[in-house]
Amino acid sequence: MRNEADTRATLIDPKLKAAGWADTQITREHYYQRDQRYTQGRVILVGDRVRRGEARKVDYLLRLSDSFPIAVVEAKSEAEAAEAGLEQAKRYVRELGLAFAYAANGHQIIEFDFFTKSTQVLDRFPSPRELWERWQQNQGSPDASRVAERPEEYGVGKRSNPLLHPYCPESLCGKTPFYFQEVAIREVIKRLVRGQKHVLLTMATGTGKTFVAFQIVWKLVKSGWLQRRHPDRPGRVLFLADRVVLRNQAYNTFAPFADGTSEPRFKIEGHPANLTRDLYFGIYQTLWGPDEVGKRLFEKFPRDFFDLVIIDECHRSGFGTWREILDHFGTAMQLGMTATPKQDENVDTYAYFCAEEPGVAIDADDPGRGTWRPPAYQYSLGQGIEDGFLATYKVHRVRTTVDATGLHLQEAVEQGAEVFIPEEVEPREVYTTPQFEREITLPDRTREMVRHLAGLLRRFGAREKTMVFCVDMEHARLVTRLLQDEFGPETGLDNYAVPIISEEGEEGRRWLEAFADSDKHAPVVATTAELLSTGVDVPSCRNIVFMKTLSSPILFKQIIGRGSRLDSATDKYWFRIIDYTGATRLFDEWDRPPLPPPEPPNGPQTAVLEGVVFHADTNDLIVGARVSVRTGPNSQRGPIQTDENGRFSFDRLPAGNLQLMVSAKGFVSRTIVVETLTDQTIQEAVGLKPARKKGGRIRVEGLEVSIADEAIFLIESTGEQLTLEQYRDYTKHRILRSADSRTALRDIWVDSTRRRAFLEELRRSSIHPEVLAEVLGQPEADAFDLLCHIAFGSPIRTRSERAAGFRNREQAFIAAHKEDARKVILELLDKYRIGGIEQLEPEIFGVSPFREWGGAARISGWFGGAELLGQSLKEMQKRIYAEEVTA
Repeated sequence: MRNEADTRATLIDPKLKAAGWADTQITREHYYQRDQRYTQGRVILVGDRVRRGEARKVDYLLRLSDSFPIAVVEAKSEAEAAEAGLEQAKRYVRELGLAFAYAANGHQIIEFDFFTKSTQVLDRFPSPRELWERWQQNQGSPDASRVAERPEEYGVGKRSNPLLHPYCPESLCGKTPFYFQEVAIREVIKRLVRGQKHVLLTMATGTGKTFVAFQIVWKLVKSGWLQRRHPDRPGRVLFLADRVVLRNQAYNTFAPFADGTSEPRFKIEGHPANLTRDLYFGIYQTLWGPDEVGKRLFEKFPRDFFDLVIIDECHRSGFGTWREILDHFGTAMQLGMTATPKQDENVDTYAYFCAEEPGVAIDADDPGRGTWRPPAYQYSLGQGIEDGFLATYKVHRVRTTVDATGLHLQEAVEQGAEVFIPEEVEPREVYTTPQFEREITLPDRTREMVRHLAGLLRRFGAREKTMVFCVDMEHARLVTRLLQDEFGPETGLDNYAVPIISEEGEEGRRWLEAFADSDKHAPVVATTAELLSTGVDVPSCRNIVFMKTLSSPILFKQIIGRGSRLDSATDKYWFRIIDYTGATRLFDEWDRPPLPPPEPPNGPQTAVLEGVVFHADTNDLIVGARVSVRTGPNSQRGPIQTDENGRFSFDRLPAGNLQLMVSAKGFVSRTIVVETLTDQTIQEAVGLKPARKKGGRIRVEGLEVSIADEAIFLIESTGEQLTLEQYRDYTKHRILRSADSRTALRDIWVDSTRRRAFLEELRRSSIHPEVLAEVLGQPEADAFDLLCHIAFGSPIRTRSERAAGFRNREQAFIAAHKEDARKVILELLDKYRIGGIEQLEPEIFGVSPFREWGGAARISGWFGGAELLGQSLKEMQKRIYAEEVTA
């Protein structure tokens, strides 16, 4: 029988070649790749040292072209059943987004078809043409008759089909797509070719969404597919962002389209509209800008000017005012890209871009939970870390005393602090972390945080690139000044720390570029409020620091994405999250299927909503107020302006609870729910209160602030660091794996062999009872009681309490032994009180005073022999925990 290597070389390779698959890439089509590694292996931290986990690889990856893999073959040795490799092959196919899985041992071939969800046994491998035809039939591609009538539109050759067309070569764009990027590119193009108008990609920060968008456009343009839709002009694409830095990054990524003879790219920077290019890059604010007669820039482009609009970071910019821009280019295909899963904050985005996707079960095991429409492709932060394409992280949580207890103004005054309260401010009795630096300024708290952070940076490396997220610009400037004072003199850098709080200004741009450049050593620290949360690539950033509170999981994930990029230039494969405000509570499995989106109202749209907007204090009518009605999760009417009588009117509305949104310059905006009725007119009067000048902030100086708690636990097998709360939860789950009740744990505990195996397993999981006793402030606690407390909520008992209980309860057991044996039992009980249950093992007789008493040989005689001594030791262990039987 051949081993696996020989089976592959002498049996499987020839069968693949006989089916038309080449063993070399030179042909550029119909080839297979042996031992294709598609992940890099997770970055695992042991202390601060890095090692890689095992990369995942497939035995054979079958490709129809460089850019179109279609199947996986998992090989087994001739001596094994082919079926032994089937589940492994299916897993690879799921991850690679392919269609066919094969398991082979040289004699038998088993195929799993992901379209039919079934297997069949084959005597040969299908040919490339057979697999391509089956793939097309099952994907809903145009049927053969339509392709025959209009082959120029659909593309029948490899170069003219965007799915099979090659990627931009590495020599031009500097890199080739990773496996998950290939899946994303393929899933988007598949939908566009099929005629889908809206598509969504959800890919974590740092996974190359812009590069994916570039390769999609490259294949659509270079295959000629976009132009074949209207042969009279070239295909045109708009890349739409909401930040100049994102626009410019995309413009640079698309540089391979400039071939030296022509420049198809164009940055939209203002009026007038340029209509002579093919690839446009703009921001919403510029396109929304009016000219001297009030015509907005986007309106100067014909509605059908673009074939494809790509909306970057669409979760935060696709709706509200900007929705009119998307609607203006409504004939174009629209590709939304976001780094965040569906949350309450971006439900509209998902409803808009995923409306054409098929519904899938939220929970396959619970059909009653309903369905949702997922994006074309999702790739989460957690998956990126698992695959080794993103940096892993450590969490370092810290709280100051005022964050731990809150700030009571009266107590602060009594302790000698100075409190400054602006006249227009009504103070709270107690201030907590969310109000710090927003409603009340605490310079002493900020100084203590910076002092502590400076200590960490000195310990970790004072020149490691660090981002500090602050509450606002004023807070960011203070943190910058304090860090500069700490490190400027010792580093000799006048720009050790800089505030990056605005894109505007030449100095700010220079700082940002220098900070993002891995080859430049300064600035080292950048403080910011919001600007660095998205779009800024700083691969060498090692520390992400939270000095601001967050409630938005979306913003949190955007921010930690700043540290998730790998950077081989600076040997950066992991990063720290230093959290002073509890922001890391927002960690979750962000790719978990969410609840289904709310459905838009059904039925006839014959309701009318009219109303008036007035000054809530004076009852004066407000002319020119902006009024909108949200009729569904992704449907909004307006905004329109109130007329000279302060009135507004909407007709053709659905019946139901709609959201009425009203705003006016100088007033506080309002959103109210209005119930409309079929064939009826509803009147609504909306009063707006004038916006008050933003009140000043209370300032407290002379406050005593220190670090209240700071706890980190390292899980050595994975490099993960946990806070005390997380470590307790982690410990609980590890205990419950072995014992689901106190009684089950006691049965393990009083059996020496099982107890030692159990404790060894805990220690392999970085769980040490002695460490738990120390951090819980219970150094005298019995280890069994500590574990029961964490796993089952039981009260903690000390070893002294258990020893005293044994002496009181077990008088009959003690009296049943002779005097010398009783002396040994009482000494063993004292050893247990000091050292725990491990003292009641035979090895104890080699230490004092047992050694002086003659050791195990002599002592066993006092008990009537070695066997009876062993039985007494076991009986003592059971009786020390005897009450657990009835508990």
